[in-house]
Amino acid sequence: MNDIEIRDDERVDDLQRNHYQIIQKKKGFCFGMDAVLLSGFVQVREGECVIDLGTGTGIIPILLEAKTKGKHFTGMEIQEAVAEMAQRSVGLNGLEKKIRIVQGDIKEACRIFGKASFDVVTSNPPYMINQHGMKNPDPMKAISRHEIFCTLEDVVREASMLLKPGGRFYMVHRPRRLTEIFCILHQYGLEAKRMKMVHPFVDKEANMVMIESVRGGGSMMKVEAPVVVFQKPGVYSDEIRTTYGY
Repeated sequence: MNDIEIRDDERVDDLQRNHYQIIQKKKGFCFGMDAVLLSGFVQVREGECVIDLGTGTGIIPILLEAKTKGKHFTGMEIQEAVAEMAQRSVGLNGLEKKIRIVQGDIKEACRIFGKASFDVVTSNPPYMINQHGMKNPDPMKAISRHEIFCTLEDVVREASMLLKPGGRFYMVHRPRRLTEIFCILHQYGLEAKRMKMVHPFVDKEANMVMIESVRGGGSMMKVEAPVVVFQKPGVYSDEIRTTYGY
């Protein structure tokens, strides 16, 4: 394992891409289907530089490195212990030259990296407003699910400033916040260009939405065919198995 330390409270999971693996807590927040789906929705062209805001375990940069011909990938994570674990996953896969994990606050991203420094920004941000819903007693899970350290507006504002003109911002979120999402994107000069709904089952309403927006883009948007995750309980759909590799 490239002499990378794996601690007693951690496990190593196979990502089923390029023989890559990822370190996660045995009991704690782990990456979910939303991150896997976003990595399949994101389009990274050859030679582009990408940053993932709120990278957590580093799953999105690692999957994008496996799936695309991007030049370099950065993951930003506020929690020091989580960022350190993500960096060990980068080392576990020998990707130190392609992926960099930076511990820092999303609200300071532009100050840290500079304006117009990336072609692509991705984010799987907390879905829940800080005041809404029961918070998990596990701080790592609570931070991942609730807007404790950053709001949706913080993420969009920093993404817009980090992007080069014509750069693309990709995000996965909840459909119930779509009106708010579109308003904030427009406020910061990002126009939605592609949208794809995600349904757990074919007869259930969407519980996730993926959006591509462009800095300085026009107002036309393409609504793509939805993704259905499961054929039946416990059985992934053909699209999840073929397109997304699970």
